[in-house]
Amino acid sequence: MRVWLLLIAALSAFDVQAHRFAPSLLQIQQMTQDSFAVTWKTPIQSASDVALVPMLPENCGDEEISPWIQEGTGKLQQRRVRCEDGLIERVIAVKGIPENQSSVMLNISLLEGVSHQAVLNPEATSFRVPREPNSRQVIGRYTVLGAEHIWAGIDHLLFVLGLLLLVGGGSRLIWTITAFTAGHSVTLAMVTLGVFDYPVALIEFLIALSIFVLAIELTRERGQSTLWRHPWWLAGGFGLLHGMGFAGALADTGLPQANVPLALLFFNIGIEAGQLAFIAMLLGFGFLARRLSPTYSASWVQLPVAVLGIASAMWCIERGLEVLG
Repeated sequence: MRVWLLLIAALSAFDVQAHRFAPSLLQIQQMTQDSFAVTWKTPIQSASDVALVPMLPENCGDEEISPWIQEGTGKLQQRRVRCEDGLIERVIAVKGIPENQSSVMLNISLLEGVSHQAVLNPEATSFRVPREPNSRQVIGRYTVLGAEHIWAGIDHLLFVLGLLLLVGGGSRLIWTITAFTAGHSVTLAMVTLGVFDYPVALIEFLIALSIFVLAIELTRERGQSTLWRHPWWLAGGFGLLHGMGFAGALADTGLPQANVPLALLFFNIGIEAGQLAFIAMLLGFGFLARRLSPTYSASWVQLPVAVLGIASAMWCIERGLEVLG
């Protein structure tokens, strides 16, 4: 009973937001030769008393600043600044990253279709705007961005956890994860390249529903359903939905126009790297649990199944209401 009360209290405390601790976003759009529109979005809840503050180069001065507005679990402010001689070879930083142990996605769009992306973190709190992006920068930045996105998306991680609980280890796990990867890779690429669009609220609801269906499946005895015998169909089908969610995050960040295929490829590789690291961590935890408590380790599975069921049910209600407007 204490475990259930703690579980419900924890879910309530976090408002059941799948991306509550998502990275901040600093977007800079060049309007004219020396005029720029700056958008700064950061989570309302912070991990430190030190505020995250964008630091523009010394040659930049504010012309207009909008009031803060709330967007979901974040707050947004827009500014119009004038930077004499532009931003090329200038340093852009964000103050307070080490204190908050957070990351910031930096998206800079210059004239003539030139764009730059960077991920600022405690090890690299600033970015010098280069004259043009190179392939090595794109590979590094988008790999990190993909890994960070999968780790920041609690709903995606819970689905991977459910797949692991459903299939266990061995070849079944390999085939199931491969199907999930293939599914979300297809829709991630198609949406990013503009092949089709989708209703964001509906897809977010269906992602929550996919976790709920998986939780229900985990309450049944093994071997009693087609989904258990062929879990790769479940993983591949719902992977298509999760790929649209990944594409939404990538669209918010932006792509370097000269390296779109490369950025897309390594964003996906970053997702897979983060996903495999999460699976390795879960397998290691399961091995340790069996060694420490071989008698009761099987009963521990009930707790993560309960987490999947309660969290996904609340997400379904919350996101379903958003779909209905």
